[in-house]
Amino acid sequence: MKKTLFTTVLLFSILFLHAQNYDRVFNPWKVELSLGGAIPKGEGSKGGVLFVVEPKYAVDDQFWVGLRIETAVMARSLQYTDGSSSYTYSKVSASGSYVATGDFYFTTSPFRPFIGAGGGIYHLASAEIDDSYYGDIPVVSSYKPGAMLRAGFEAGIFRMGVEYNFIGNTRTTYTDPGGQYTTVSQNSYLGVKIGVVLGGKRL
Repeated sequence: MKKTLFTTVLLFSILFLHAQNYDRVFNPWKVELSLGGAIPKGEGSKGGVLFVVEPKYAVDDQFWVGLRIETAVMARSLQYTDGSSSYTYSKVSASGSYVATGDFYFTTSPFRPFIGAGGGIYHLASAEIDDSYYGDIPVVSSYKPGAMLRAGFEAGIFRMGVEYNFIGNTRTTYTDPGGQYTTVSQNSYLGVKIGVVLGGKRL
């Protein structure tokens, strides 16, 4: 156990020293600020807006790791089932996420296309559908693990990207005197965003 711990610490120390001594092209720290459109999955859904802050560190000039903190406000697709029939609604609500990210940049030139991926936790806000026949139909808030794939480019301080967030559906089952009912919220969404990069300049 001690030998394994020592080996792990030694490897991380070597990686850290390598990162410090690497003949870098870019300053290794930056923060990306973005906004854009959120396009949710599902019938009846409606697009909204998103806001992002993402601090990042360069392991080397072409591979950066970060933490994406995002809020997306949109009308998710909600399917309501009463046992014999199903109905589709949409309701505006927010989702927040904390996603660990990794981006690979294909060049070290001023124009830098990239691909990336990440995984983390998504918080889906509760929603309530006001139906004239069924009354208030609830969808509970939930925390769900999710994943993200993206691609885009940076040019100077300008950044543009497209991301798809893979998030499991939220299912709510409840019972009242009339029977048992289920609502299903589709949570995955596409993000199209533009932003600026603070820091990470060429040395």
